[in-house]
Amino acid sequence: MKVAILAGGLGSRLAEETELKPKPMVEIGDEPILWHIMRHYAHHGFDEFVIALGYKGHVIKRYFLDRCSMAGDLAIDLGRGEFSSSDHDRPDWTVQLIETGQETQTGGRIKRLQPHLGGETFMLTWGDGVSDVDLGRLLEFHRAHGKLCTMTAARPPARFGHLEIDGDRIAEFSEKPQTGEGWINGAFFVCEPQVLDYIDGDATQWEREPLEQLAKDGELMAYRHESFWQCMDTLRDKQLLESLWDSGAAPWKTWTTS
Repeated sequence: MKVAILAGGLGSRLAEETELKPKPMVEIGDEPILWHIMRHYAHHGFDEFVIALGYKGHVIKRYFLDRCSMAGDLAIDLGRGEFSSSDHDRPDWTVQLIETGQETQTGGRIKRLQPHLGGETFMLTWGDGVSDVDLGRLLEFHRAHGKLCTMTAARPPARFGHLEIDGDRIAEFSEKPQTGEGWINGAFFVCEPQVLDYIDGDATQWEREPLEQLAKDGELMAYRHESFWQCMDTLRDKQLLESLWDSGAAPWKTWTTS
């Protein structure tokens, strides 16, 4: 099953990091967040990736080329201009990097991936958020209901401590309780190929007309994810993810190898 990842946005709220590289290439623990997302999918057995490029897509292309050719030890035949790598830890993934335009909206990027998705059920997410969602159970849920699209519904991390006030007395205080918030679009979709018919073209935002119409048609289902979910929209988000990774207990690190 193909995994479509949108990696073409500007990331303007992370301008300190994204002036020279796209947001999916912003690093958490010395690896781009895109790599973390892919490791999560691969851990659950989904390792065929189709990545939609846009802003500074060449940086993502260079990253994968360098990772493929320069990881591990190198043996170089200068006379023949040939080299080989002895990196035994190289993941056995397939990665297609597809140019989808600088100004294309999210729906348009998905539509442009259509020729590469094989006309079959596919997974879809953004290149800027991590979670510990069980992707196998997500797929089981999707197949069980028979609708066109499943959205992972997540609890957004609260930005501030939560207060319960009785008169002027604070009856209860809890520091940033994630499960106290409502449900939001946590991405991590499973889609049938027919969802692409809901997208008009490059100017279509996936989060607007396509999802709104799928909901009206009764074809959009929610997979409730109660556990960890975090996007990386701001420098504060990046710092939070960095601190979790540095702690050695990052909730989204479901894989066991380095």
